[in-house]
Amino acid sequence: MPNEVLFVMVGLAAGILSGLIGIGGGVIIIPLLVFIFGFSQHEAQGTTLALMVPPIGLPAAWLYYKNGHVNFEVALLICAGFFLGGLLGAKLAIGTSNVMLERIFGVAMLLISLKMLLAR
Repeated sequence: MPNEVLFVMVGLAAGILSGLIGIGGGVIIIPLLVFIFGFSQHEAQGTTLALMVPPIGLPAAWLYYKNGHVNFEVALLICAGFFLGGLLGAKLAIGTSNVMLERIFGVAMLLISLKMLLAR
């Protein structure tokens, strides 16, 4: 199977999980790009950020909105912070070694997993 088809399948899986349980696509896409496709952590993160530029979540957000599950005020505030935070985080990541970046990503994933698994 050509990589192009695999990349589309990765996007499809990330999109389904994002729409289903609200996880960011990077939680799925970044590990797959690193472990299956051999991307460096920097390349995986940069690629994932680049694919978020178009309105990826618009169709899913529309369905949530139609069912009364979107708080636009909060979404806009988070978006503003995400815009600035993404820039600052990218500047920090560029100066960080690949190994350290993988460790930071792994710790973040572990902490999120533990919180979710131990939730009441």
